[in-house]
Amino acid sequence: MKTLTLLRHAKSGWDDTVARDFDRPLNAKGRKAAQVVGAHLRRLGLRYDHIVASPAERVVQTIAEVATGYGAAIEPAWDKRLYLASSATLLDVARESPADAGHLLMIGHNPGLEDFVLLLMGGGDPSLVREAELKYPTATVAELTFDVDDWASIAPASGTLTRFIRPRDLDPSLGPREE
Repeated sequence: MKTLTLLRHAKSGWDDTVARDFDRPLNAKGRKAAQVVGAHLRRLGLRYDHIVASPAERVVQTIAEVATGYGAAIEPAWDKRLYLASSATLLDVARESPADAGHLLMIGHNPGLEDFVLLLMGGGDPSLVREAELKYPTATVAELTFDVDDWASIAPASGTLTRFIRPRDLDPSLGPREE
């Protein structure tokens, strides 16, 4: 059995004037959301055997804030392929993970992460599946399990969605603003 957790970076600061999208930082709401998610992952007792992340600034900052909430360092393998990766690229990266890693955490960007979850889902709790099909907000965690012995064996529609945790589910102030 393998478990894959996918974390989308937290809300970034579009107001920041940076030369490259790659360098865009988190905004205050994103920093708070990442800490709240980290604290929730700690309460759930989740541990990761292998972590792979995009090196984009907003992902680096998300990891730092999640680690603050989690109460422990999160030290990923940085992989430039995860920056704005397609679901096909994300599948390649996941399949390359060490066979002895039981729980993989990948941290990156949309639309690739959302497409990746939709590609991998073969089932799960219907309410979670509906939420995942609707939208994959910033700082959201999706978890899928696979009945395989090696990451190289994961395939489309073979995963069971076991968690879909949005920041607003943990703290309503982190939800979208009502106009």
